Amino acid sequence: MFGLFRKNKLVKIRSLNETTKHGVAATSLKELLKKGSKLLQVPLVGSHICLYEDGTELSEDYFRSLPDHAELVLLAMDESWSGFVCDIGRLLDTDRNSDLLIDAAKGLLTDERSPKRRKLLGELLLHLKDSSETENREDDEDWFQGIDVRFKTKSAYMKYNCESRIRGYMKEVDSYAQTIQKPKLKAEYKKTAESLVMQLKSDKYNGCYFNRTEKELNRLCTKDGWFSCQGAFDQDECISLHSINPYGNRESRIVFSTWNLDHRIEKKRTVIPALVEALQNRKSRNINLDYFYKLLFTRENLKLVHIVCHKKSAHDLLCDKRNMYKWGKRK
Repeated sequence: MFGLFRKNKLVKIRSLNETTKHGVAATSLKELLKKGSKLLQVPLVGSHICLYEDGTELSEDYFRSLPDHAELVLLAMDESWSGFVCDIGRLLDTDRNSDLLIDAAKGLLTDERSPKRRKLLGELLLHLKDSSETENREDDEDWFQGIDVRFKTKSAYMKYNCESRIRGYMKEVDSYAQTIQKPKLKAEYKKTAESLVMQLKSDKYNGCYFNRTEKELNRLCTKDGWFSCQGAFDQDECISLHSINPYGNRESRIVFSTWNLDHRIEKKRTVIPALVEALQNRKSRNINLDYFYKLLFTRENLKLVHIVCHKKSAHDLLCDKRNMYKWGKRK
């Protein structure tokens, strides 16, 4: 008898495979199941209802304690719901839903006033509007804005981008000669620098690191162009799991320029001074050039890091003196 006077509870309910929420009023879980099944075209037999937030399945008592406008999910007999993470999983399936998500995010962004939510929606749109599958200039003119017309493909430009960074390291090696006062030592240093340049030219300035068309062993990215931060010099991996695809859109390409190819054993503070020290004891022809080349210009000592993971403080890592010379350890 008292059930006749129960107050209607208004909730928002949706099915597993759609995002549209429907307002439904019911006095009991049993009534809600009947109305929801009819409205959402879900078989009533075996159906059940869960909280959208965390997937908790409703009982009759739990239903009565719900606040109005609670968000619920109606499930068929063999369906399950583990909370809003299920929607996140669908969100990440961009191959299937990207167009719908772009339209939805644009709509939300139009009316959004919260700076935090605007930032999140803006970043979502940035990554959804991905054109990484294109390679040629004529297929993605926006990506090439501000880039010299001689670059016809994304990979060619990214290769050049990496080469430019490595060339910059070589310029620092060359300029260090001006700080050396002893004429003989300076001459030996310049000979060594010339040999390093020859090796770099032979290796095409290691531009392969940023070129997604290279073999997997030679590049730092996936075949689609995704780069992952390798973490600070004193860490095995990036704690924040930073990643970026500069092939995807122009903004990501520009942001990628802030990522660093960081020397674990520091170039100017440690590697170059160690090379000078080695030349004080031996002639340039007796220096293990391959060792210094790897420390200065290769992935053996370089880590690709997000700007947040780039520690500018002293690294406190030293060169191995046993590897500086061709003929073993010098006492």
